[in-house]
Amino acid sequence: MKQFLSFVRKEFLHVFRDRKTLLLLFGLPVAQILLFGFALTNEIKNTKIVVCDYAHDGASRAIIQKLEASAQFDLEEVLLSHEQIETSFKKGKVKLAIVFPPHFESDLQHLGKSKLQVIADASDPNTASTLTNYISSITRSYQQELGGVGDPYPMQIESQVRMIYNPELKGTTNFVPGVMALVLLLVCVLMTSVSIVREKESGTMEVLLVSPFHPLMVILSKAVPYLVVSIVNLAVILLLSVYLLGMPVKGSLLLIIGESILLIITALSLGLLISNVAASQQAAMLMSLMGMMLPTMLFTGFMFPLENMPLPLQLISNIIPSKWYYIIIKSVMIKGLGFSAIWKETLILFSMAILLLSISLARFKTRLA
Repeated sequence: MKQFLSFVRKEFLHVFRDRKTLLLLFGLPVAQILLFGFALTNEIKNTKIVVCDYAHDGASRAIIQKLEASAQFDLEEVLLSHEQIETSFKKGKVKLAIVFPPHFESDLQHLGKSKLQVIADASDPNTASTLTNYISSITRSYQQELGGVGDPYPMQIESQVRMIYNPELKGTTNFVPGVMALVLLLVCVLMTSVSIVREKESGTMEVLLVSPFHPLMVILSKAVPYLVVSIVNLAVILLLSVYLLGMPVKGSLLLIIGESILLIITALSLGLLISNVAASQQAAMLMSLMGMMLPTMLFTGFMFPLENMPLPLQLISNIIPSKWYYIIIKSVMIKGLGFSAIWKETLILFSMAILLLSISLARFKTRLA
């Protein structure tokens, strides 16, 4: 028994001396609990909305105050016309608009009922349905306040819901752009992450080091074949999405292809960087899969609304390339918008590609030195 306890003590010492093991034992569960606790929720909070108030009466102001007090909504601004609503949706800043018609309170008092128009961005049908339900709940609460004990709903507020961009509420319009971002990013990173480290393991790196090629040319020569293969992969994904899944393409197909190639180049640059810093092919594949899959799924925005997450996680999502690609593809494919609506996201992706390629080149030079 004494020998057994001695061995147990020795194993404890091994565990507590190994910082990597301690990090896995204590750091990983805490990180997962915090991350999934905040991210994995169906509740939607802080959704930006706009209100178009043609009534300007007491009833409309009372409902607007309820919207402002709600944790689910963040009232962006009060608009003056339907044209401004359309502009707000095209900018992608709001997901829902509420329109109070003229004589809203007067109709409610004299006719006993009034209508309220709710316009929702249905490119994400689940979020749109949930938000319209929240609006119905708030109007019911206001009706209850108007009524007495015996008749809790003496006046009726009818919500006329209009789903734009996806009136049939097809789930594919939300998941196909997200899956495109996920597949293109992971496949491209995984393919290139083993390219340079494979040369090191096979011993052919020395041949590259003594060649007259500039390091930039060596890195680009590694990426070009994967770029061509990825473009073919993109064509297959687009054909399957359109003809098999019924995904609409309302915008420019050339713009979609151009933006997809930009994401591919960004992913290839990231893969080359991983390949430069990894010690083996197994380590490169592990970094590619484990390091990219979970952040891509969590922070792209097609599975879990980013608005629900705490500010630090929202800031982290900004460094995930697939988030910006997902916004671009939804804007072009579903909303039919042009380059003027997505130039900021395009610039961010372009900057990421240049930055990753530059770091990859710098790391490659360091190895040469």
